[in-house]
Amino acid sequence: MRAFQVASFGEKPALSDVPDPTPGAGEILLKIAACGLNFADLLMAKGTYQDTPEPPFTLGMEVCGTVIGHGPGVAVPAIGTRVAVFGGQGGMAQKGVFPAALCRPVPVTMSDEIAAGFMVAYGTSHLALARRAQLRAGETLVVLGAAGGVGLTAVEIGKAIGAKVIAVARGADKLAVAQAAGADHLIDSETDDIKAAIKALGGADVVYDPVGGAAFKAALGACNREARVIVIGFASGDIPQIPANIILVKNITVIGFYWGGYLAFNPKALTDSLAELMQWHADGKLHPHISHILPLDRAAEALDLMRSRKSTGKVVVKP
Repeated sequence: MRAFQVASFGEKPALSDVPDPTPGAGEILLKIAACGLNFADLLMAKGTYQDTPEPPFTLGMEVCGTVIGHGPGVAVPAIGTRVAVFGGQGGMAQKGVFPAALCRPVPVTMSDEIAAGFMVAYGTSHLALARRAQLRAGETLVVLGAAGGVGLTAVEIGKAIGAKVIAVARGADKLAVAQAAGADHLIDSETDDIKAAIKALGGADVVYDPVGGAAFKAALGACNREARVIVIGFASGDIPQIPANIILVKNITVIGFYWGGYLAFNPKALTDSLAELMQWHADGKLHPHISHILPLDRAAEALDLMRSRKSTGKVVVKP
């Protein structure tokens, strides 16, 4: 089969012909229909992600596909079941093996492409906002990187909870995408003074930050008293240092959030969250946005779309 692999951290990922995988104990074999890309895939290709495996390995953290084989001791999901799974790697390939316990059946109302890019982005924003930040209706949520894979879902989920949402993104086209997802106010990070613009809108009660860098500092300076700042990631490449005097004086809480970490210490939180999100999608509350769908032989181009910030929402690869 063909797989888009990292052979070593000194080389660019490339398509390779590799043997079909064999499922082990507790695993299923999946015929992969679609793979959703994440910013973490870029970090993993460089060896800088916190859960990067040793090369060689296949990129692609989340997939949708059909079960075509079982490992020893596995009977469910049944052969022929269409499932979505966060495996952490192995998705940018024609087939893959994944833990059976992590597979979720995909409803008929959800396409392969949407299911493949649904779990990480929506799961991250839902747990971060509802569980960790405890966002409440009527509060003001500031979303940095609001047109990106996780940022766009934070806009939608913030609106579903009942918050006023301020979207911060780069350029008119990306802001239009955030507005279509429900953002109440728009701030252009290329031309606007982020801190001043947030303050003019009443300040931030919750900040959702997958960006870091200067945007983090600006949003922190516009926080209201008892605000919560959720640290999701550092797409800017700049990991900011937090001035303790600001969080002290304003009683601000800074919250670290890593969605994949819940697999190790509280997987039920993930499964409960995803079940609620699947129901929200079925009820028409969520409208996933995919800007690009590319075949496996254009996987490098798919990664470049995220690296160059030319994508909005999700990028999906179809083997």
